[in-house]
Amino acid sequence: MTAVQMPDLLATIVAATRTAVAAREQRQPMGDGRPSGGRAPQGQRFMEALRVSPVPKVIAECKRRSPSRGILRQHYDPVAHAAAYAAAGAAAISVLTEPTFFDGTPDHLRAVRAAVAVPLLRKDFIVTDYQVRETAALGADALLLIAGALDDQALRRLLRLA
Repeated sequence: MTAVQMPDLLATIVAATRTAVAAREQRQPMGDGRPSGGRAPQGQRFMEALRVSPVPKVIAECKRRSPSRGILRQHYDPVAHAAAYAAAGAAAISVLTEPTFFDGTPDHLRAVRAAVAVPLLRKDFIVTDYQVRETAALGADALLLIAGALDDQALRRLLRLA
């Protein structure tokens, strides 16, 4: 992929994300984002899991597909993969939830949270306040903000909210 194609792909993904999130928000309005199970995000635990030891730490990733490489796992079972990663000693697990380009879904994160105790990172194109609240409700401890997908004001707002 060339440098010229990357910004176009990012803009396309962000536009698709905004459309999908608007539809989700209309179908399922979210209050303060508290998870129904009562578990609050544990961002500090996520950071500590990556810092506590002198040995390198791994954030393992649950991801079915990539726009640049296509299908990565034909038989994708995020819960089974996450359980294997946790058993192998992953410090944290990243769960891809973007549906259109990566075949993810927020339900993957919810299911992984129910299956493993290690800190979870939601990997998606987070561009709205709704997604930050949704991330907490799904059980993630951290989320990915892609600076290239956000203007400075949105990045600061989402960081404060997260």
